[in-house]
Amino acid sequence: MSHSSESGRTTLADYRLALTTRQARRPLVASLLARLPIAMVGISELLYVQHETGTYAVAGLVSASTLVGVAVGSVAQGRLMDRFGPTRPLLSVSALFAVTIAALIAAIEGHLATPVLVALAFGIGVFEPSCGSASRALWGRLLPSGPALTAAYSYEAISMEVFFILGPGLAGALIAAPWPGTGMVLAASCMVIGAVMFALSPAVRAWPPAVRANTTLLGAFASPGMRTLALAALGFGMVIGFVEVAIPAAATEAGNTAMGGVLLSVWSVSSVIFGVLFSLRPWPRPLGLRLPVLLALFGAGVALLAWPSTLWGLGLAMLVAGAMITPQSTSHSMAIELVAPKDTAAEAFGWVLTAITLGLAIGQSASGYLVERSGPPLAFLVAAVCALALAGVVWLRRSSVRAVAPATEQPDGALA
Repeated sequence: MSHSSESGRTTLADYRLALTTRQARRPLVASLLARLPIAMVGISELLYVQHETGTYAVAGLVSASTLVGVAVGSVAQGRLMDRFGPTRPLLSVSALFAVTIAALIAAIEGHLATPVLVALAFGIGVFEPSCGSASRALWGRLLPSGPALTAAYSYEAISMEVFFILGPGLAGALIAAPWPGTGMVLAASCMVIGAVMFALSPAVRAWPPAVRANTTLLGAFASPGMRTLALAALGFGMVIGFVEVAIPAAATEAGNTAMGGVLLSVWSVSSVIFGVLFSLRPWPRPLGLRLPVLLALFGAGVALLAWPSTLWGLGLAMLVAGAMITPQSTSHSMAIELVAPKDTAAEAFGWVLTAITLGLAIGQSASGYLVERSGPPLAFLVAAVCALALAGVVWLRRSSVRAVAPATEQPDGALA
């Protein structure tokens, strides 16, 4: 692997080359639609359950259950996509996802017991279409290793942050609609339609089955570097989970519940801007150092959220904290290329997504508990401590982040 590939340095021309690749156009548009509501689903579910139950503790538990389901389903879906191609797995889970969403809405409207809501929310997570894993893995089949592929991975991270800008804001606005479940229905519809379009696009349907099936239990996770990357992703997710519950709670305390979603969108603004600049000149250059440094800086930024006493001040602090989001997402994608075994690109991304979503689940559950008893500031401080502690562990394991095998195939003749 070249030094430029490992460092992740790109130019604007590399972005143009990646995004204008002919075979990528249809899956690119479809994945945009499928991933647009990825933040909206969870926030809409959180706000919907809180609206109907009147407690953030139950809402946080239900939302965390969905994230645990995503953690379980993403690895399984990734392994199936590596083995058989994405088309059949994505079509199957999209149908199951739609059915489970409908069941959860019926349960919420029927005011069923919390364990029922938690179980259905878990099913939603398991069947949520993993278009992110498929889209990220597809780039490695369309582009050779190098700056253009790095730019494609940066695009994936930056576009996700755009969705995190739009998603919470839409969820916060739609909770005020005549029916508070509007956001969930709209988000699920976009996700299903986009996933089906992506699965049926020519480049995705041409994805050949793996020559050798991955039959080991751990699969890509057997790589020591993958385990280190998963720890960094876990800390990343935990911090976001704490904030995703504490920010709406702070807005509610201030008497403006709808501002919760808007504030969550604010930190994605700085994330996108700084993410583009960071991709042009990433630091630190070695990925083994970059992962813990960025996580520690993220925790320090979130600690600042404990001090503002107004929503305006909280918004400004969110801008500072958000600067470290996209650089971490991009670094995770680059690390996958470096440490994941051959023919496990989708599964490896699934492990990263699993780590992030488990972190989100832990963070949301703990944040809901802390918010109910001590208020949002303590949740922000605990999030920062967790980030710094895990950053220390990742730093100790930094030497494991090295190339052990190619993560993806070279471009196929029919696609490149």
